[in-house]
Amino acid sequence: MEILNNLVSEANSYLWGYILIGLLIILGVYFTVGSKFVQIRHIGEMFRLLGDKDVQKAEGEKQISSLQAFFIGAGTRIGTGNLAGVAIALALGGPGAVFWMWVVAVLGGASAFVESTLAQIYKVKDKVGFKGGPGYYMEKQLGKRWMSSIFAVTILLSFGTTFNAVQSNTISVAFNNSFGINSLLIGIVLAGLTALVIFGGVQRIANFSSAIVPLMAGFYIILALFVVITNITEMPQVFALIFKSAFGFEQVVGGGIGAAIMNGVKRGLFSNEAGMGSAPNAAATASVSHPVKQGFIQALGVFFDTLLVCSATAFIILTSDAYSSGVTGIELSQAAMSEHFQSWAGIFLAIAIFTFAFSSIIGSYYYGEANLPFISKSKTGLLVYRFIALGMVVFGSVASLDIVWSLADFSMALMAITNLIAIGILAPIAFKALDNYMVQRRQGLDPVFYADDIPGLKGVESWPKREEVRKKAANE
Repeated sequence: MEILNNLVSEANSYLWGYILIGLLIILGVYFTVGSKFVQIRHIGEMFRLLGDKDVQKAEGEKQISSLQAFFIGAGTRIGTGNLAGVAIALALGGPGAVFWMWVVAVLGGASAFVESTLAQIYKVKDKVGFKGGPGYYMEKQLGKRWMSSIFAVTILLSFGTTFNAVQSNTISVAFNNSFGINSLLIGIVLAGLTALVIFGGVQRIANFSSAIVPLMAGFYIILALFVVITNITEMPQVFALIFKSAFGFEQVVGGGIGAAIMNGVKRGLFSNEAGMGSAPNAAATASVSHPVKQGFIQALGVFFDTLLVCSATAFIILTSDAYSSGVTGIELSQAAMSEHFQSWAGIFLAIAIFTFAFSSIIGSYYYGEANLPFISKSKTGLLVYRFIALGMVVFGSVASLDIVWSLADFSMALMAITNLIAIGILAPIAFKALDNYMVQRRQGLDPVFYADDIPGLKGVESWPKREEVRKKAANE
């Protein structure tokens, strides 16, 4: 196991130290400029769309609303990356890692907009609504079935398996610390609960996520605000420390600027998923009248995840003495919470991490299932995938922290690189969709999309052509 961990760590150093950071920043800037700063200019429209009721009908009776799709995405975003991941970034990269998380979030808002808008354009009708994601736009517009298959393999290796091991690992450590419960027992119980949900389908996933995520995230943010308010005199020093260490002006725990950038980008991407190709699988399930609506919603999700929840964790840790205690991961977050709120806070965080991580597990499982048809369409293949996913939940609960996170980073890098190449090529389509949306908004309309609104689209199945709608209306 140690040899495997060393090999994966070496590969991660190259992938994250050179390739992925460069791609994320260069493409993030390209998407930001190409969309005319969509993630900043249209923040008000993003909030307005959370209550959007105008849905597009699919063949099935059950529809996933824009808000539900947001919570499926938030369910996978808000998890161990926000609590354990931020703590690891601070321990390894110092406070400066928080600044680079913010950079990833701001640029990532544009990346999330592009990939989620594309996912909506190329989604397909399913028996209970819609499904889609990177594999679909790679195959339909680029005509690269092989690329879709590569992406499917990487998302199965990441979200379908290793990411779920990360989530269960964090839950088991948190519950072992707070309640002394055996890690294997936690893994078995967690796998059983996961099985109840994943065998129920995407609608059950949507219902669970929309019920539990806002409740726990809201309470966690309230606690963080309390910490900020009660330590308000220390906040200027905290911000100064973050900015100084981000550029290497102040040497702190965790190393210099290189460690700050690498760990901030790595943990920021793991948390908000912008550009990875995971959230588009949730975005595609939404029944909306225009693809850009879900692009806006998922861009907002990146801000919600990183600028709110990740920052909340960072402030809780940096205003405590636990930061210099030498512990890391969820143990550091629990120690900081206990320092601010006494022993009950560690127990609350264990429960919070359970709900966050459990919603991440079932959302991540769905991402894998949505891409499985690019590898196998058989019922046997689906069943095998389900049992492997459940097995990884048990494995993660008893595995070491290092190997679990290293495997997650490696699979995440491969998946993100594949998706970033695709959306880098297809971004002009998302920009044109945005222009189409804004023209209709300026006319006072609730935007509606048609397959022929953008010339050159290929393989669009779920959006009718404008002329077909006119003929149908005339005949009626």
